Amino acid sequence: MALISANNLTIGYDGHPVLSNLNFEINAGDYFCIVGENGSGKTTLMKTILGLQQPISGAIEFGEGLAKNQIGYLPQQTDVQRDFPASVYEIVLSGCQNALGKKFFYSKEQKALALSNIKKMGIEHLKDRCYRELSGGQQQRVLLARALCATQRALLLDEPVAGLDPNVTAEMYELIKQLNDDGLTIIMISHDIQNVQGYANRIYDVAEEV
Repeated sequence: MALISANNLTIGYDGHPVLSNLNFEINAGDYFCIVGENGSGKTTLMKTILGLQQPISGAIEFGEGLAKNQIGYLPQQTDVQRDFPASVYEIVLSGCQNALGKKFFYSKEQKALALSNIKKMGIEHLKDRCYRELSGGQQQRVLLARALCATQRALLLDEPVAGLDPNVTAEMYELIKQLNDDGLTIIMISHDIQNVQGYANRIYDVAEEV
């Protein structure tokens, strides 16, 4: 059974369809890239997958025991978020929030996980720095570490290289590819089809579904 599947899915806002009759399957271990022009409905599709908005019709289904709150999510940043006054460690640790349940404090294991993901992203030297002081590439590594704290199975990335210079973009793509090679299912939204073709094993063009 697929990890995530869309069945006759129609999505949009206030009953007005943006994309209609979508059908696809994402299997464990896929590097699944959703491509299309700006405004084509890619982010709406991702929000629907995450359960942040309801479909107009059809359904998103999860298999192999995957739950929505077990998916890591790296959204596009707003200017307000880029200026957030917290330490790198605090932001990464907040990725464990869904796993807190009714507890008020992070466990020793969750703190260790945050430190492990900080190390995995190569930002140990930034652990105590204020997030707002970092470069765009450094901030993306922090947010990727945060998303990893929420999942061991699937990661959704919304335009993860937007606004980054070419060298940092290449580094980010390599980081994501390594996570996929380590067994994490990657679902990425991008309009950068030229670059993602070299990484994704499956590309889904929403323009073909309109």
